[in-house]
Amino acid sequence: MELVSPDSTRLPRILVVDDSKLNRELLEAYLLQMGAEVDTARDGQEGFEHAIQNPPDVVLTDLNMPRLDGLDLCRQLKAHPATQFVPVVMLTAAEGDEEKLKAIEAGADDFMTKPYSSLMLMTRVRTLLKTKHLSDQLQGRNRLLHQLLNRYVSPEVADMILKDPEKHLRLGGFTRPVTILVADIRGFTRFTESSSAAHVVETLNSIFSALTPVIFKHGGTFDKYLGDAIMAFYGAPMSGPDDHVRAARTALEMQTVFAALQAQQPPLKQLGLGIALNSGDAIVGNVGSETVMDYTVIGDTVNVTHRLQGEARSGEVLISAETYALLKDHVVAEPLGMHYVKGRSEPVQVYTLHQLVGD
Repeated sequence: MELVSPDSTRLPRILVVDDSKLNRELLEAYLLQMGAEVDTARDGQEGFEHAIQNPPDVVLTDLNMPRLDGLDLCRQLKAHPATQFVPVVMLTAAEGDEEKLKAIEAGADDFMTKPYSSLMLMTRVRTLLKTKHLSDQLQGRNRLLHQLLNRYVSPEVADMILKDPEKHLRLGGFTRPVTILVADIRGFTRFTESSSAAHVVETLNSIFSALTPVIFKHGGTFDKYLGDAIMAFYGAPMSGPDDHVRAARTALEMQTVFAALQAQQPPLKQLGLGIALNSGDAIVGNVGSETVMDYTVIGDTVNVTHRLQGEARSGEVLISAETYALLKDHVVAEPLGMHYVKGRSEPVQVYTLHQLVGD
């Protein structure tokens, strides 16, 4: 009966922890015969160090050992990110339910009383290797989900979504105070008229690749690309007292990044970047169908942001009166007076954002 590794490209890796040299050698010989790679340690402290340096697939540990006993070793393994899903089998000469309960409370996955049947031990190890294989598959899928989600939201937001997907991945929305950011590439329509399709796509990808990480850096939620524009928002699904400040910091840093990109690529000097920020209540949620949905913001606050963005000149960040009211103690901004924006009958007060105080 051979042991099978969770990873088919290598032998199963078993860590044996026991202060008895004879016990270690007997287990090691039998495990090697069963086709395993074996690492041994003389006590719990040494075993923990070995496990962290080279995480095993299963740990077989004695209960009573010097420096760090089997119970404390198990607790430490289950608490460490590198070994929290590694199955632990507790081996002891003690009989009775009390020791078993202690082992279970410490996080042990199985418990065997000495003297034990080698065949029974190997059968249990095989079962735990299968469990580890399933756990590794699940962790791999979770990592893939993180990678996919991180293309759209910050790692913190991705963690929150995965902790409660039923809540955050269902259709519907709710009203939340948010700050919307829309950044548009100025002169891009004219640029497309004189450039090949391949060059247009290459240029757009180059700009977006530089600007989009700034959104994630400051904890924003990426909404979508709108042709030659980027839309993001702050305040959902996670909110904080500094949402508007992080949005402003994003806008200013985007202008800096775009200017650096122009310096590196002289053809981009014919382009510019206009950005607008607006704050207020909006409906936030998943819109679409059960198979295809878009996590987005909807409402007048969003519409005003788009209209305000149309007024921003190259290199400029415009903010609405609502955003300025939230930012006034944190920024240097210049009032531009009342502006009529498309789609609204009444003019809106507009400010040019110059810098954040203290940045």
